Amino acid sequence: MSEIRQLAPYDVDAVRRDFPILSRHVNGKPLVYLDNAASAQKPYAVIEAERRLYAEEYANIHRGLYWLSERATARYEAARETVRRFLNARKPAEIVFTRNATEAINLVAASYGRHFLRPGDEIILTELEHHSNIVPWQMLREEKGVVLRVAPVGDDGEFLLGRFAELLNDRTKLVAVSAMSNVLGTVLPVREITRLAHTAGARVLIDGAQSVTHLPVDVCDIDCDFFVFSGHKIYGPTGIGVLYGKEALLDAMPPYQGGGDMILSVSFEETEYAPLPAKFEAGTPAIAQAVGLAAAIDYVSGLGMERIAAHEADLLSYATQRVQAVPGLRLIGTAPGKASVLSFGMECAHPHDIAQVLDGAGVCVRAGHHCAQPLMERLGVPATARASFGLYNTRAEVDTLARALEQVEEMFRP
Repeated sequence: MSEIRQLAPYDVDAVRRDFPILSRHVNGKPLVYLDNAASAQKPYAVIEAERRLYAEEYANIHRGLYWLSERATARYEAARETVRRFLNARKPAEIVFTRNATEAINLVAASYGRHFLRPGDEIILTELEHHSNIVPWQMLREEKGVVLRVAPVGDDGEFLLGRFAELLNDRTKLVAVSAMSNVLGTVLPVREITRLAHTAGARVLIDGAQSVTHLPVDVCDIDCDFFVFSGHKIYGPTGIGVLYGKEALLDAMPPYQGGGDMILSVSFEETEYAPLPAKFEAGTPAIAQAVGLAAAIDYVSGLGMERIAAHEADLLSYATQRVQAVPGLRLIGTAPGKASVLSFGMECAHPHDIAQVLDGAGVCVRAGHHCAQPLMERLGVPATARASFGLYNTRAEVDTLARALEQVEEMFRP
C-alpha cells in the first residue's frame, strides 16, 4: 500500500495575525476581505522588509561604490535569486523585474513580437484571458499584421484542450495563455499546452498572475518560454512584477526601453547594451518593492504552497455549498479542478448592487467584468460578482458572505 503523505496542520488564526489590516473594521463590521484575485493584503514581513530598506539600507543600486549602495544592490539581487528559486528557473539572468505582469507581457510583445513575428504569423489566446493578455497582442496585430486566434472554453468555463490543439498549425508562432482564470478560477493544463505548442514549433507565454498565489510553479517542468506574474497578488508590494524568459530567447531579444543601467557604454555614434537581465531593466528600478516581493515569496514558501492550496480548496468547497443555498444565486464557472474563485450572479440584483450591500456588512468582493470583457460576452453576462479567497480567509468569513448574500436576496426580492 502506498504511503499517503499528510500535510502539517494549517493554523489560519496564526496566519491572520501576520496581516495587520485584517484586524480592522469597516462600516462598523469586521473586515472580510474577499478580493484577493484583484490584489492581496500584505503581512508584517513584507511591510518590515520595505521599511528596513528605506530606514537602514537605502541607496541607488549597481553604480555606487559606497557601502549603502553595495548593500542595497545585494538585497536587490538576492531578491532576484529568491524569485529564481521560487520559479525553479535555471539562472538569475532569466529573471527580469518589471512593474507588474502587464508590463512583462508588453515587454514580450514589444521586444520578441516586433523582432521575430511576421505578417500572417498566428498567436493563440483563450477566451479566459485578462485584458492584459489580449490588448498587447492586438496592438502587435495592428503594427505587424499578425493573426490572433482564440481557443474556446465550455459553458462551465472548462478549457477545451482538444479545441486548442485543433488551432495549432505551421503558422502558429506564439501561444499566450493564463495559467488560471481570474474570473472563473479555471486552472489550465499549461504543461500539456506547452508541449503541444512546442510540437507545432510555437513559443509559449504563461500569464501566472493568478496561479502563483495558489499553485506551485516550476518553469523548467512546464518548459514554457516566458512566464509572468505580479508581486501584489502574491502578498507582496505593488509596482513590482516578474518576467521569466529562457536565456537564449532573452539574449536574442532587443531592449524594451533605453536608459541608465541597461548599457555597457554609450556614445553619440553607438550604444553597447548590458548583458541579461540588466538589458531589460532601464533606469532606477523598484528596489524596495523587489525586496518586499522576496519577503512575500519567503512568507508563502514558509507556509508551504501545498498547505495553502489545501486550505483554499477547503474554503472553495465550503463556500460553493454555502452560496448555492442562497435563493436565486447562480454560480458562473464550475470547471473541474478550479481554484479559489467564486463568480456568481443573482436574479434579483445587479452585481454592483450586490457588492454595495456586501460592503455594508464589511465584506469586500469585486463586481464588474474583471478586465475580461470577451469572457463575459462568451458567458452571456454583462458582469459578475466575484469572491476570491486567500491564505488568510476562514470558513467563518464564508458564513458572513453567505448571510450578506441572503440579505441581498431579501432586499431586492420582487
